[in-house]
Amino acid sequence: MSSLTLTLRDSSTMLRRNLLHARRYPSLTLNLLLTPIMLLLLFVYVFGDVMSAGIGDGADRSEYIAYVVPGILMMTIGGTVVGTAVSVSNDMTEGIIARFRTMAIHRGSVLIGHVIGSVLQSVASVVLVGAVAVAIGFRSTNATALEWLAAFGLMALVALALTWIAVGMGMVSPNAEAASNNALPLIVLPLISSAFVPVDAMPGWFQPIAEYQPFTPAIETLRGLLLGTEIGHNGWLALAWCVGLAVLGYFWSKAVFNRDPK
Repeated sequence: MSSLTLTLRDSSTMLRRNLLHARRYPSLTLNLLLTPIMLLLLFVYVFGDVMSAGIGDGADRSEYIAYVVPGILMMTIGGTVVGTAVSVSNDMTEGIIARFRTMAIHRGSVLIGHVIGSVLQSVASVVLVGAVAVAIGFRSTNATALEWLAAFGLMALVALALTWIAVGMGMVSPNAEAASNNALPLIVLPLISSAFVPVDAMPGWFQPIAEYQPFTPAIETLRGLLLGTEIGHNGWLALAWCVGLAVLGYFWSKAVFNRDPK
């Protein structure tokens, strides 16, 4: 077989392995999925009337649903890849990686399987959370089919970038608990972004923290695509953040994985 054929075969095997793990042990995935759903319901039904005042004069709960859903979808991706960090850490600490090193398989297939599996789980989680959002009143009547396609592409790209970062975090963590803690910023950063209120409505000292981070341009771009509004320069910023994080995570993970075991 050619090198490419071997890579594809071994990567598909590792992908099936990771998907089987997710199916047999769904508790972690369900816990991470419940968090954005609970936040969505909390901010819409408990804080909706109050929070809508932060997005403009005269805004009501229905407008706030349209505003908050893109941020919740991005938070869903961040939460899902935390499970990837834990899974990678388990592989690194329980000896299976050492076993894989002795087998005639493509070395990179182990990481590729984790990454593709995580992206697929992120997409499935986004679809489920999106279904809940539609059920409680979210509508995207002004978006075109092309904008919907671009929105899904953006979320897949964000999932890919964050997954590579999560893989690196999992590989350098001594145990699953540490991996979960190390990946916590992937859940916290959306909370301090423009997910729930516009950056302009935040205190002046806090605005740079919310503005100059990867989630804010990604959320603003997704919001513009789903609602059919202008995205301005946020699209390019989101793309730059995704590419930069993906490249950083890839080379970081590869360097750690290829390091000789101690």
